[in-house]
Amino acid sequence: MSMLKQITLKQIVDIFKALSNEHRLAIFLRLSCCYEQSPTECNNGQVCECVGTLGEDLNIAQSTVSHHLKELSRCGLIKMERRSQNVECRVDPEVIQELIKFLESPNGC
Repeated sequence: MSMLKQITLKQIVDIFKALSNEHRLAIFLRLSCCYEQSPTECNNGQVCECVGTLGEDLNIAQSTVSHHLKELSRCGLIKMERRSQNVECRVDPEVIQELIKFLESPNGC
């Protein structure tokens, strides 16, 4: 039996809606790549990035990055955690696994 939560169709719609924005997709892909490149490790060993550094090479204003991160967090794709003066972001591996499971299943079954 899976320890993963079961994702609902509403959550799938929210995820696709969030990723339909070019900037949010770029931010999400950047966070996804962090697992392999490992800029910072959070307390639980998962890789994350600070909000302040996310928009730098993507040419996105900091206020815009914050807005997009809130949307990615709202739909469950990423987790955000304040550490001192920094806010660290990381993809939620459980949601990603459930999304993969949904996409690989024939007819969403």
